[in-house]
Amino acid sequence: MIRIRKSADRGRFDHGWLDTRHTFSFADYWEPEHVNFRSLRVINEDRVAPAAGFGTHGHNDMEIVSYVLSGSLAHKDSMGNGSTIVPGDVQYMSAGTGVRHSEFNASQSEPVHFLQVWIVPDRRGYAPRYGQKRFEEVEKRGRLLLVASEAGEAGSIAIRQDARLYAT
Repeated sequence: MIRIRKSADRGRFDHGWLDTRHTFSFADYWEPEHVNFRSLRVINEDRVAPAAGFGTHGHNDMEIVSYVLSGSLAHKDSMGNGSTIVPGDVQYMSAGTGVRHSEFNASQSEPVHFLQVWIVPDRRGYAPRYGQKRFEEVEKRGRLLLVASEAGEAGSIAIRQDARLYAT
């Protein structure tokens, strides 16, 4: 059964450098009735202080999509990718057999506010991959714009699961 879960009901932690809200159980937040929704495992809303971030850590067998709402987020990974995403950019990392990466607020003076969505892939053991795509504000204005889908439909980023992510 699908139940509406209000934003205020999510798990919230303020670590000083990180103010985070978890829709599903994540890290120190555990609610057995909110672990996932089918293949949707994580929807985190993060606010990271200037120059702070997540040091190098690993993932495997997870489709990870990041979407910046304000500020800028710097990414570096073990596949040799390094980039900074800003509002309008969608970043995709398929962890597959394993990837290590770090994410930091690229600004020394302004916080970064972003969403991160994790989706369990349709099978384990894919080769890792990374991508980034810009979606202009005018494309999203007044409508839902498909930004990630299984087949990369309508110019969206291709993910390895029968799922669709939209932005507005």
